[in-house]
Amino acid sequence: MRTFLAVVAGYLIFAVSAVLLFHLTNVDPHSPAALGFKALTMAYGLTFAYLGGFAAGRIAGRADLLCGIAVALVIALGATISMIARPGAGALWTQAAALLLFAPASLAGDWTRRRRRCAE
Repeated sequence: MRTFLAVVAGYLIFAVSAVLLFHLTNVDPHSPAALGFKALTMAYGLTFAYLGGFAAGRIAGRADLLCGIAVALVIALGATISMIARPGAGALWTQAAALLLFAPASLAGDWTRRRRRCAE
């Protein structure tokens, strides 16, 4: 149960931050955006996905990378469902970033947490 809740918490760190970014900037995540905003979104998403993976592993207290893998899968699943649900409608840059950058970043966050734990 602790691992499940850790994964939910890790995903929420990523997802809530994304919702806040798009809400506060008044930008539709499924519309084309300026290059500068895309760069900001990539940096922001990478940071919060990384933190989500790190936090999930830390909360669960596991020695393996299961939480980072699970958060990555949830992020990738959300992006995939979003792509399928909007065939031919809107831009897919946020979903592509989630699949190619943010999901791996959450695993990297848990991997960093694990390495720090092993080094202690």
